[in-house]
Amino acid sequence: MARYTLELGPIPLHHQVYLDLKAALDAGEWAAGDRLPTERDLAFRYGCSLITIRRALSELVRESRLERTRGRGTFVLAPRMDVDFAGSLSFTEEMQTRGRDPQTRLIAARPEAAGEAVAAALGLELGSPTLYLERLRLADGEPLLLEQVHLPAERFPGLLASDLEGGSLYDLLTERYGVRVARAREAIEPVLLRAREARLLERPPGSPALLIEGIASTIEGMPIELGRTFVRGDRTRYYVERVVIRPRWTRPEGDEEEEDIDEIASRAAAHGQH
Repeated sequence: MARYTLELGPIPLHHQVYLDLKAALDAGEWAAGDRLPTERDLAFRYGCSLITIRRALSELVRESRLERTRGRGTFVLAPRMDVDFAGSLSFTEEMQTRGRDPQTRLIAARPEAAGEAVAAALGLELGSPTLYLERLRLADGEPLLLEQVHLPAERFPGLLASDLEGGSLYDLLTERYGVRVARAREAIEPVLLRAREARLLERPPGSPALLIEGIASTIEGMPIELGRTFVRGDRTRYYVERVVIRPRWTRPEGDEEEEDIDEIASRAAAHGQH
């Protein structure tokens, strides 16, 4: 007997199935890692054709709610985490606020001579000594981020002998070397994971990911880190909250109750920093 009665009308049948399956996922009828019933079973459940079921499942796959594995079936993915791209929390703090256990695994830590790109980014001479760190960041044992950074070696002597798995790198730079990262200029773009990065992030090669590249600087504007971070695209979604205030939206003349445009912008910006 069908679980849900589909209705002929303006809403396509496959979208009705999609909405009901999405509601079932949100309600926890199937947990992350569970395998969904077969397409034939779902067709019986909804009293519709296999084509309708496949179209509904394809919508959920595109939203990263489900994952199809050839020969095994369709599996539920954990909901993606929404992360504020402009936020100031460290990875450890972000995971702790979500009730997850953050972990760091050191993949590589070695001295390297600065190539052209690294030297230009960090304001160094070509061939200057740098420190290369590669760390895998996990939550509850699941890899989420792969970080690759270069730092000026002369600025951080002895760093490679430090505990690089115990917490925030920026906290370490502050507490041991008195260097505080104050700002970062970063770019984000979609990429497909190459074999090595995919293996470390436990994803198939060619899986979608986000690549964040940027330079971190001190309050004085001294660049101290060139970073590249691969973020699993199936587990994380970044958002940005903008203040949308335009010069032409000025206070009407004589309207004392209308707030000044500068005051609105200032208050909105301050709100975004909390």
